[in-house]
Amino acid sequence: MTRSQIGSLRAQLVILILGALAVAQAVSLWLFADERSLAVRAALGFEAAGRAANVVRLLEEAPPDLSASIVRAANSPLVRFDLAPTPSVTAPDHHHAAYIETRVRALLGDSFSRDIRVNLREAAVPLHPIPNLSPQMAKMHQEMMRGRMQAVEMSLSIALTGGRWLNVATRFERPPLQWPLFSFLAFGLTAALILVAAFWFVMTRLTGPLRVLSRAAEDLGRGDAGELLPVAGPEEVRDLTRAFNRMQERLTRFVADRTRILAAVSHDLRSPLTAMRFDAELVEDEETRESLIASIDEMQTMAEATLNFAEGLAGREVSEVVEVPDWLGALADDKATPFDLNGGPSMTMRIRPLALRRAVRNLVENAIRYGGSATVGWHRAGDDLVLEVTDHGPGIPEDELEEVFAPFHRLEASRSLETGGHGLGLAIARAIIRGHGGDIRLENRAEGGLKASIFIPLSEDAPINTDRHWKET
Repeated sequence: MTRSQIGSLRAQLVILILGALAVAQAVSLWLFADERSLAVRAALGFEAAGRAANVVRLLEEAPPDLSASIVRAANSPLVRFDLAPTPSVTAPDHHHAAYIETRVRALLGDSFSRDIRVNLREAAVPLHPIPNLSPQMAKMHQEMMRGRMQAVEMSLSIALTGGRWLNVATRFERPPLQWPLFSFLAFGLTAALILVAAFWFVMTRLTGPLRVLSRAAEDLGRGDAGELLPVAGPEEVRDLTRAFNRMQERLTRFVADRTRILAAVSHDLRSPLTAMRFDAELVEDEETRESLIASIDEMQTMAEATLNFAEGLAGREVSEVVEVPDWLGALADDKATPFDLNGGPSMTMRIRPLALRRAVRNLVENAIRYGGSATVGWHRAGDDLVLEVTDHGPGIPEDELEEVFAPFHRLEASRSLETGGHGLGLAIARAIIRGHGGDIRLENRAEGGLKASIFIPLSEDAPINTDRHWKET
């Protein structure tokens, strides 16, 4: 699994669910095994306590000459009984073995008058076989316990009437941790059901609306503001979608208002400029008249250029997926702005063809005007398509590389439109390129000339094909 896949919401959710289920399953099995071990130990301890109480009753009710026979009959491979003048338990364990003592007293109907001593301890050698078992039975028992026996020894001393003591010794094994196949099947089934439910929720209620929102944000960054998004998903995603819809409406309205203002000002300047030109024609002094007319013509040209600039910003051209080599080839065939093409990989991109054509043409015209010729190449850099327009001219001073994008900024010192243009070509080009979600960068080439690099993000739905290369010179 790649880093991007691991970083996705679905992958992290799967890892979280599986991790939580695994931890919960491990804790459940551990608790089950511990409770099972305690239950087995309690059952065996109660069994030994019950037998001891029965033997005490027999010894105290039967004639003394039968005591030895009763003890022999009560003995078994797991529990050993012995009559002695002294107790075998000298250090009673009143805390951990209190339930055994209580059990014996209840069976004997004795509250606290009889001395009963109990001691529980872990066996010093866990794998030591149970005493009094035949070798065959001991081997079978060890195999059943899978070689992981942990014995618990219990010693019990009960005071009898007449001063004697009944000493009881037994040992029982704590069963090993069991991993039944049913637990793994239950874990797998539970994980599958939870993952299916989680995937359905994530795909339909969470990541689905988020993907739509991501695509809409990408389109908005490219200048393709669409319809308002449907509000769906959890409340947090619904709030995010509503906020995006409000932002899209405000941005679209803001750009449209500013563009309309710019276009209206440029348009309304035509009438007073026309009147001023008419008045200038009436000036008798020829030199003054020509100067006024030249200034008015320049203002008229600037107003027209500003109007064209505003119209370019307000364009609502529909985006299309185009083949980069074919699109640039058609642009190179335009005799008005001829340029050379360098080879590049065959790929597709989503653009507004006419708008981007205008931006590239402005850069080519600048390269031809100041550098004598223009060469256009392209390549891929990460997730961007890079279009490079180069020339062999004098370049631009380093401190002017950013300033030239300002509207009406001209490097050419003369006022002539023939040599310096209007100063809007680069501003229009950058506005169009940024409207595609990209950017433009100028840099002086080491071998001389200027390079204009256009970065256009490659759309997810515009697949890249690098199996073949296209070249035209």
